[in-house]
Amino acid sequence: MKIVSLLPSATEIVCVLGLADQLVGVTHECDWPLSVRDLPKVTRTLIPLDSTSAAIDALVRERLATGQALYSLDMPVLERLAPDLIVTQTLCDVCAVAEAEVRSAACSLPGKPRVVNLEPQRLGEVLCSIEQVARAAHVEERGRGVVANLQARIDAVVGHSRRVERRPRVLLLEWINPPFSCGHWTPELVEMAGGVEGIGRVGLPSQTTTWERIVQWSPEIMLIACCGYDLERTLADVPILQRQPGWHDLPCVRDCQVYAVNGSSYFSRPGPRLVDSLEILAHALHPDVHPLPAGLPAAHRVNG
Repeated sequence: MKIVSLLPSATEIVCVLGLADQLVGVTHECDWPLSVRDLPKVTRTLIPLDSTSAAIDALVRERLATGQALYSLDMPVLERLAPDLIVTQTLCDVCAVAEAEVRSAACSLPGKPRVVNLEPQRLGEVLCSIEQVARAAHVEERGRGVVANLQARIDAVVGHSRRVERRPRVLLLEWINPPFSCGHWTPELVEMAGGVEGIGRVGLPSQTTTWERIVQWSPEIMLIACCGYDLERTLADVPILQRQPGWHDLPCVRDCQVYAVNGSSYFSRPGPRLVDSLEILAHALHPDVHPLPAGLPAAHRVNG
């Protein structure tokens, strides 16, 4: 079976299922595992790589308001690859090629490949999407094993969190300029890790929030996981937060409890590394209760 993935999380799902050798095409953003970086790219982005966060936000809003796509398919490459299975998503209009374009492309390809749409809203649904891909690729038993392993790690974090005597107020930002609260599965991760997220909403998209609301929430721990940004790019935007009125009065700032992570790799991709994200978050919130598993990067502490 020849598989094409149209989003990074789907690529990671295909690979965790042991199907990397059947993956023939990926998106321009797929970068994990490292072996996929050399595969043919079947998408292009309309977002300039050197744009500021504010400019990217404005472009995204404009495109969504007018129904214009942010990504497009490279049809000549897709036709040459002639996939049997295409894995895409309908969860987020910002993150991948529009579903209508994918369906149209599939109908025009020789053999008319099967299209699997993933749209998980919560962590449990992410696990179900792994099984969904496993069924489509005819490796159901392997999928059950992968999910069982991930569920065991989730259960371990939840079990350790029961020992937490006090749950801190947490703010997890998915964008800085303008600030976006977390959404979908992320507030759920905060709860599992032993915290309370008072702005993000489980199962709903992340939303623009105001600085006044952040100050009102008065977070004791802040974690910044900008969607699509690595750690270095995220840290470059932190001064925007530090210039906000009342920044130095926030409990998380006073107590040096502001952290940043690679939001491109963790938190924003609804795939197997969401469990890594949970473990990283749990360690940041309660390092004495949640040891950091070997091989995972600790959240980066932000100075001042």
